[in-house]
Amino acid sequence: MKIYTLDVGQGQFVVVVGTSEALIVDTSVPLAPKHPIIHVKSLLSDILSGKNLVGLMITGFDADHFNEIGVKIALNKYRQNWIMYPKYFKKTVSADAGFAAIKEFEKAKEITKYSIILSENINRVYKTLSKEFTFEVFSPHKEDMDSSNNCSLVFKIKEISTGATYLVTGDTENSRWDSISKIFGSSIKCDVVDAPHHGSKNGITNQAIMLMKPHTVLISAGVNNSYGHPDAEAIKIFNSVAQHVYSTNTEEGQSLLTEISKVGTGMVVKTSLYTVK
Repeated sequence: MKIYTLDVGQGQFVVVVGTSEALIVDTSVPLAPKHPIIHVKSLLSDILSGKNLVGLMITGFDADHFNEIGVKIALNKYRQNWIMYPKYFKKTVSADAGFAAIKEFEKAKEITKYSIILSENINRVYKTLSKEFTFEVFSPHKEDMDSSNNCSLVFKIKEISTGATYLVTGDTENSRWDSISKIFGSSIKCDVVDAPHHGSKNGITNQAIMLMKPHTVLISAGVNNSYGHPDAEAIKIFNSVAQHVYSTNTEEGQSLLTEISKVGTGMVVKTSLYTVK
């Protein structure tokens, strides 16, 4: 499994790649001079060369996760078969535009939509959306949907051939992690975790990170962002368990390539800077 955490400023755009299939997690494409659209298009062209993009997963509807331009790039060029997102709707310009882009795409190609809320959906584990990956969902749940952040889609991607795991967390906050930890326990264990809420101190608890037991934590955050992400308190919690913590806002900003491979009975995780060759 390869995880590409793209440098898109204060937002998230991740591509997960297997042997022949891939999927996109979130579609933040800030229209800032440092991150022109052509930059993201170039990265995707390189990453997805020879791969079949099977799906698009949106963790939440704020602009730093769900962006109209990013949605259009993913759908119109790579034409995946399905899209998954949490079952709630936050009335924002960004959300309206994102769903409008999906609706427009549906005029040209049928796409299956999975709207997720654990208190209503029959399925929590999805095994037929990809030949190479399975998806286990942990959130949202109606009881804890007290804010847009706690409505975030939380799921674990597992590569079938190796057993490699990547936990995607959106903007989930501590109160929801308390519930997830209590209900699912060690089921949230993973090799790599996408840091909740861009490394906010309100996005991780000691109990949750102990259950995750990640080798590596990946943080999507913008250089000199106004929120102070990642927070020093969150970094301390991550470092209490993880062997490595990486962030896209290091120095002038960097995209990251994380590779998880099976060696013997264990996993080897390696993260390096990613640039288009």
